[in-house]
Amino acid sequence: MNSKIYFKTNTRANSSTNTVTNTRKSSTQASLNQSTNVQSNYDFSAIDPLTKNCKRSFDIAVALLALIITLPLFPLIALAIALESKGDIFFKQMRIGLATPQFTHIFYMIKFRTMRQDAEKASGAVWAGKNDPRITRVGKFLRKTRLDELPQLFNVLRGDMSLIGPRPERPGFYQKLESNIPYFAERTFNVMPGITGLAQVNQGYDTCLDDVRRKVGFDHSYAMALTRPLDWLRMDCWIALSTVKVMILGRGQ
Repeated sequence: MNSKIYFKTNTRANSSTNTVTNTRKSSTQASLNQSTNVQSNYDFSAIDPLTKNCKRSFDIAVALLALIITLPLFPLIALAIALESKGDIFFKQMRIGLATPQFTHIFYMIKFRTMRQDAEKASGAVWAGKNDPRITRVGKFLRKTRLDELPQLFNVLRGDMSLIGPRPERPGFYQKLESNIPYFAERTFNVMPGITGLAQVNQGYDTCLDDVRRKVGFDHSYAMALTRPLDWLRMDCWIALSTVKVMILGRGQ
């Protein structure tokens, strides 16, 4: 079933549950009409078509291979999560993806749960801190090794995300960041968000606005590399190797 949701488009209305889901997404889309409205002077043709096609083919091939290799880890991680804390094994959260002049893609990003169930029930939506008490012991390990991101390989296969690209932001945070940080929205203008990226390997998870400001610079540098196939290939190879290093050394934050 296609879960891609675009502005002025509703593809899931077959049950009361789906209607509620669509209502939430439609509300999010309406609130984003202003903040993600693509400016007419932004050059969407700057990204090389060959790069775009090669990148998607690379995403599918590597995501399939990575799933075959890492799939045995899924039940082990699930067991560790279940033994430490009650709640769902997987965590699903709405994110804002690729933007073009015609639409902005909204999707549900999947990852292994690293926090207590309903961690934001009392506090509301807040960034995770370095020693956040909401993060479980298993969750801390998963975040350091980035193993919590493995389920996002399914997002890559579905076309929601790329292996490498700017980090997709959640609604609510998005509007705040877009209003406080110049060129924040342009990060995903014709660039698919990724599991890892130039910003992610140079910095950890975001904990404040200053972290995001630094990441925006990295994200735009990555977008510039997509204008030439060889620049993209060199950049993605470097990011991929850096990501493996972060996972092996447990330097994720």
